[in-house]
Amino acid sequence: MSTIIEDVKARKIFNSRGEATIEVEITTSEGFGIASAPSGASKGKAEAVAYPPGGVDEAIKKVEELIAPELIGMSAEEQEEIDSLLHELDGTKNFMNIGGNTAYAVSLAVADAAANSYNMPLFQYLGGYLACHLPYPLGNVLGGGKHALGKVPDIQEFLVLPVGAPTFISAAEANIKVHRRLRDLLIKVDPYFTGGRGDEGAWAPNISNEKALEVVSKACEEVSSEVGFECRVGLDIASSSLWDPEKQRYIYANEGVERDPGEQMEYVLDLIRRYRLVYVEDPFHEDDFESFSELTSKVRGCLICGDDLFVTNEERLSTGISKGSGNAIIIKVNQVGTLTDAWKTVKLAKESGYIPVVSHRSGETTAFHIAHLAVGFGCPIIKTGVLGGERLAKINELIYIEELLGEKAKMARLRI
Repeated sequence: MSTIIEDVKARKIFNSRGEATIEVEITTSEGFGIASAPSGASKGKAEAVAYPPGGVDEAIKKVEELIAPELIGMSAEEQEEIDSLLHELDGTKNFMNIGGNTAYAVSLAVADAAANSYNMPLFQYLGGYLACHLPYPLGNVLGGGKHALGKVPDIQEFLVLPVGAPTFISAAEANIKVHRRLRDLLIKVDPYFTGGRGDEGAWAPNISNEKALEVVSKACEEVSSEVGFECRVGLDIASSSLWDPEKQRYIYANEGVERDPGEQMEYVLDLIRRYRLVYVEDPFHEDDFESFSELTSKVRGCLICGDDLFVTNEERLSTGISKGSGNAIIIKVNQVGTLTDAWKTVKLAKESGYIPVVSHRSGETTAFHIAHLAVGFGCPIIKTGVLGGERLAKINELIYIEELLGEKAKMARLRI
């Protein structure tokens, strides 16, 4: 079986926000791979730089003139060597020259081409025979912050996690039911609600954070009773976007409230206790490892997850582990550039008892690869929205993977 790379192409496409992004095709002697890069609205400052100074057009030029000549003739199986070459060709620590999104699209397309050359699904190529655990879908059902316009909650995402689901398809269906039930509840609490939705398909009503938590909790309780297993509430506070470094306070603009780090700690603890939160992402700003550590030590039965804190970076995760900051990490491959870099971070997370959460981004494409990464990397949770074509592409791919695995398919072991 030959996996020699014969051709490399790059093109401009558009993501779910209508923004330009890059898609890369890799053709081998006996296979074909394709991958496209998503983009986030709220980015961690330690993330890889998404594109070179000239944007997507320059990124395409870099693929054609710099990267393609080096890749042609190599084997698509040489993932680590190819990812190392991308670092070498870039020459910077954070992909300033070729762009993290460029590296991501190339790296993932290479893996996709290698899997296709062997006529294997990507998850099996990456994870082997033992890759048979389906992740629990973490879905954004109500949103605010940078993911929506107008007077919406300051907290960026109100999430649902169907922790008791026996199968992936039942978990996905439960999330959809919560999303639908929430619409009916919002009409009652916000008479001006018109069905507006944010970037990820979550409802975007003009209500307070507290009211949002109340209605999401109610929707989860009602659906849990209906489906016969538990659906729990989570939050992505996206605190870096609330943090004012000059005032040293978290600014909740729509609520008209400012909180210092100590008050933020008490606020988050109170929300976790009162609403039995199962998951809280970025409760503090991206450099506050200490507050993450203190919160983690004070709660049980709730994942404290770092996104902007860790940016899928092995070094930053190591710092967090040494301080006891959090117990879960968001995995977004384009934050760090290559599949190899992301895998090293996932491996360190698992070895250290952190739960890796493979995640979409607010500006998504219809590519479904992260569904395969979640299963192939053995991640117990996938954060991938509930509705919207670009979100359902991942959900439906996981339904297909579950069917493909047949009797081997199991839900992941999720210890919270």
